[in-house]
Amino acid sequence: MNEKEIIQYAINNIQKGSAINVEWKELNGDSTIDGELQLHLNQHTIVLYAAIKKELRSLHLAKIEELAVTKNPFIIVAQRIFPKIKEELRKRNITYLEANGNIFLNKDAIYLYIDGNPPIELKYKTTNRAFTKTGLKVIYQFLIKDCINSTYREIAEVTGAGIGTLNTIFNGLKEEGFILQLTKNEILIENKKKLLDKWLLEYEKRLKPTLAIGTFRFLNKDDFYNWKDIPLKKGKTMWGGEPAGHLLTNYLRPEELTFYSNEERSELMKNYRLVPDLDGNIKVFKPFWKDEQENTNTVNPLLAYADLMNKGDRRCTETAQKIYDEYLQDQF
Repeated sequence: MNEKEIIQYAINNIQKGSAINVEWKELNGDSTIDGELQLHLNQHTIVLYAAIKKELRSLHLAKIEELAVTKNPFIIVAQRIFPKIKEELRKRNITYLEANGNIFLNKDAIYLYIDGNPPIELKYKTTNRAFTKTGLKVIYQFLIKDCINSTYREIAEVTGAGIGTLNTIFNGLKEEGFILQLTKNEILIENKKKLLDKWLLEYEKRLKPTLAIGTFRFLNKDDFYNWKDIPLKKGKTMWGGEPAGHLLTNYLRPEELTFYSNEERSELMKNYRLVPDLDGNIKVFKPFWKDEQENTNTVNPLLAYADLMNKGDRRCTETAQKIYDEYLQDQF
């Protein structure tokens, strides 16, 4: 579903299921806004600046919140918004509209909240093979190291990808406009920041869920407040997410702890006195990389940046920006 289809579906579905009449006007000249949405309800008319997104993720929340201030009155329109994101938007009083007609608006003494329409199910084209789980591991290495011109065998050794798969990944990156062939034997990553942004989204959606070892809490809850004193197994366990953000910037006070660890689940529970708890504030994931940072206690700044951006809350987004400015900006 493209942006024009999203707004058409949204308008048709909200008019079909309510007494609201809607008008849409495209706007040119502003890269942050796609158009103007007019909602007519009884004797009231509300005009909103609208941005359209196919998919809305946690990492978009900070930008949307900024637009809600600078482009007030503002509405975000998306094909589908996941419940957790909708909850965050409502907390921040940001108007949203889904393609199925679900809407939240709390403005000028008008309150609209429709949330019962089922998602629109569409048949999607096959995912570009560059952004499969294996492809994401390979792209990660391209983003943190200047290794895109290494031999396939060298890339395979670092990423664990099969040599036969690499050709498919390279072709996928070419299709998306992320690779430029300079000479027969030399290629260049183009639009590297755009590639990073796409990697963040796809990592959170496709790869990270497959890495989860479990959710825990400390046996002694005071250990949470003294987390920096915990001796991690070097070369096996590293801090990610909010703890990595704190250690890299000295800015964030963690409310949730993230480990990336090669230790067995039983070893983790024994070594760090962890208790399985689905509502716990400690999340543990398996590393997906090889040969990296064995003598540090944090993951690569790029992965810490990804973890924090994908959290979506203001504290984490601000810390992620500090990591980007200090550790990543020169590479992108």
